Amino acid sequence: MKLTSLLMACGSSALALLLSSCATPYTAQTMPPGIVRGADGTLYYDPSARGHAAPGQPNAPAAPPDVISFWEGGPGNGPSRVRINRAEQTAYFYRGDQLIGKSWLSTGDAGHTTPAGSFRIIQKNKWHKSSRYGAAVDSQGNVVDAEIDIKKDRLPPGTKYEGAKMTNFMRLTNDGIGMHAGFLPGYPASHGCIRMPEQMSEIFFNNVELGTPVTIE
Repeated sequence: MKLTSLLMACGSSALALLLSSCATPYTAQTMPPGIVRGADGTLYYDPSARGHAAPGQPNAPAAPPDVISFWEGGPGNGPSRVRINRAEQTAYFYRGDQLIGKSWLSTGDAGHTTPAGSFRIIQKNKWHKSSRYGAAVDSQGNVVDAEIDIKKDRLPPGTKYEGAKMTNFMRLTNDGIGMHAGFLPGYPASHGCIRMPEQMSEIFFNNVELGTPVTIE
């Protein structure tokens, strides 16, 4: 929560009075909107899950049913490749010209567009955390500011940056665009990355290699 939001909530009293009488220490039950801490202790930041638990945890937001994703596997008839259709919010996995599987997606929103073009997987990191988007936490792990863009925002005094979790990260660009597990609200909602259901991100992660071509259209 931004300081301005705290001031609006508590009135125009001095900051010291604000901190002593009005602010409540953040706990797992009182996380500010947009930030939650999963059962594994990892912070999740998701603008589409404001005020809710992390996906998969109690009180998590209900996602629309996934009627798109499937995986048939098989050897196909050529090398692996991925085609991402932003209009359909769908990723297609091919071996040669044979469709092996599909995954539902949530790509970038209007303010954070997922770029179109031809790319290749340049990094695989199963336990990746965002180097740009996350939260400012204090020495006890309490969230002080839930909406940190480390390239634009200054960390509050006495805090450190903790990046948002991006499991099964498959990097496509040097500036942070990639495919990874994430919450899918049913529409484009990411900061530019390509979110996938966790199960499908795991399957894609295990079946791509460094250099696998990815086309975004």
